[in-house]
Amino acid sequence: MHTATSSHDFEIREARPADGRTIATFNALMAEETEGKTLDPDLIGPGVQGLLEDETRGRYWVAESGREIIGQVMVTYEWSDWRNGNIWWIQSVYVPEAWRRKGVFTALYRHVESTAAAEPRVIGLRLYVEENNTRAQRTYEALGMTRPSYLVMERMLNKEPKRR
Repeated sequence: MHTATSSHDFEIREARPADGRTIATFNALMAEETEGKTLDPDLIGPGVQGLLEDETRGRYWVAESGREIIGQVMVTYEWSDWRNGNIWWIQSVYVPEAWRRKGVFTALYRHVESTAAAEPRVIGLRLYVEENNTRAQRTYEALGMTRPSYLVMERMLNKEPKRR
């Protein structure tokens, strides 16, 4: 389902495959800004396209002013057997500096929230945020998100990345 909502002087819409290059660029900018990481363009480009072409992997929404993408958010899915429903993980959040503090992320978040609420099998939203990114934490809390008692842990497998 492709819906669009307007807010202020921008619109929120579901991302399309043609948006992939901008989304990949925004992801690279976000990784550099928040974690000091440089993403491999040979991975992030196909990674973004893979999701845009297969909604079972997740979904992107973008904020657009005129024909310019001014923000993005992605969700991926986690099945909760305990709750018999999906939790949407918010990821790949980015708004360029010139558009920050203008309601772009709030509009993206509210769109995701209302879309999730309208889907019967979606039972909640989650995200992870860098421990020292207090500005983002305050933003998420102001939108009604809370801190659960869980700590995220990971073990990444040393596999050769899949390249197109």
